[in-house]
Amino acid sequence: MKSSPIYIGSTNAHFENLEVNGEYVDIENENYYKISNSDAMRPFFMSIVSDSNHWMFISSNGGLSAGRKDCDSAVFPYYTDDKITESADITGSKTILRVHQNNKTFLWEPFSNNYKGLYNTTRNLYKNNYGNRVIFEEVNHDLGLSFRYQWNSTNQYGFAKKATLVNHSKNDVQVSVLDGIQNILPYGINADLQNNRSNLADAYKKSELEPSVGLGIYALSAIIVDKAEPSEALKATIAWSVGMENPTHLISSRQLDAFRKGKPIEEEIDIKAEKSAYFISSKIELGPNSEKYWMIVANVNQGPSHVQAVTAMLSSDKDLYDEVLEDIESGTRNLIELTSTADGLQLTADKLQNTRHFANVMFNLMRGGIFDDDYKIDKDDFIMYIAKANKKVHKKYENVMEQLPSTFSLNELKEIALQNEDKNFKRLCFEYMPLKFSRRHGDPSRPWNKFSINTRNEIDGSKVLDYEGNWRDIFQNWEALAHSYPEF
Repeated sequence: MKSSPIYIGSTNAHFENLEVNGEYVDIENENYYKISNSDAMRPFFMSIVSDSNHWMFISSNGGLSAGRKDCDSAVFPYYTDDKITESADITGSKTILRVHQNNKTFLWEPFSNNYKGLYNTTRNLYKNNYGNRVIFEEVNHDLGLSFRYQWNSTNQYGFAKKATLVNHSKNDVQVSVLDGIQNILPYGINADLQNNRSNLADAYKKSELEPSVGLGIYALSAIIVDKAEPSEALKATIAWSVGMENPTHLISSRQLDAFRKGKPIEEEIDIKAEKSAYFISSKIELGPNSEKYWMIVANVNQGPSHVQAVTAMLSSDKDLYDEVLEDIESGTRNLIELTSTADGLQLTADKLQNTRHFANVMFNLMRGGIFDDDYKIDKDDFIMYIAKANKKVHKKYENVMEQLPSTFSLNELKEIALQNEDKNFKRLCFEYMPLKFSRRHGDPSRPWNKFSINTRNEIDGSKVLDYEGNWRDIFQNWEALAHSYPEF
């Protein structure tokens, strides 16, 4: 029996059998792997990496969890992977467009399945070779427009969502844009609290806007404790934007339906006891074959001095868009350098194999760590290690260690150990390994493994040498690392 066309109201729905394809493409002088018609696949999970302490776990449908250091310092809630995939419509990126053309206003909500079949669209997914950037793209063939957004990490600024709207047609087009991020977590809500008592956490949320610079500040009215004692919330999550001229700001999702219905929206200054969000809205005009781009940036664990510094930065005449992009590029260069020190770069005729090798080495380092500076030893870190490992040994040889140069070689450390008769000191010298960039092997598919990415001192920003994980994982990874650093 021949199937009849499917209609949504009076509209003939587009439900074609889409073919999924994969290929390498160049975007802004960088190599990406592109999956065409990615929405025809079952949603799959990705880990987006960073050279610093960022973590991001994201579904191919856009649902995500992200933060810095550990799961208790999240920008978006740290759930199990099934819940992250299911929350794509209410967590992370959200965009609503009202397209004005041919004396009509067309409502388009990229990546939302609520409009599936109404437009002839193509969704594509891109991930770069180094694993630290992902791009979501939806092409609306009926409207002649494309919208894409890219997630990036930046050590200085946090997480950056770069958005681009492209007009493919030969006509001018006017678009009312509402773009932002949803379900932002303020500082002080740890993963257990969010998972077990999210309704209580919502009641404590306080979202504020600094309207002069468009800075969103997300905090708790008080730290949630079950004790008869005061507990002030002195840190916040923040969000801000660049690239959109004179936008209206929203700090919740309460007015999204009003925008969908074509009603005017009002800037939000102070919202309490609601899930937090950060949206910017503006009307833009695009000429034929032109594009418009903007950026939304979010960061966690920001104290009063940080908030003041960001406010001053947004008030200045700096070209913040390019500054953020440069910090993103710097992070990519650092990630390449880290991986290359363990022989992660290879060049063969097979691009997929090269990318696979880079990823294998990189994830191996992320679990077991990488040596900080080849075979050089930092005196201060070595002394701190001895002090933590054995206080008696540290006191006994404190003067000897203080006479060491600020940096010395592994061979010199071996000589020091071999010339010493104290078995405990000798053992500690041979056990010392200046590793960094390590974290426990945990993610939302294995949430029982708690991870912590300790790369920087939170007080002064200095580097931290640290490794952690269960011994099986660490020994497996060190086995490969030993080929790159045989002297260790």
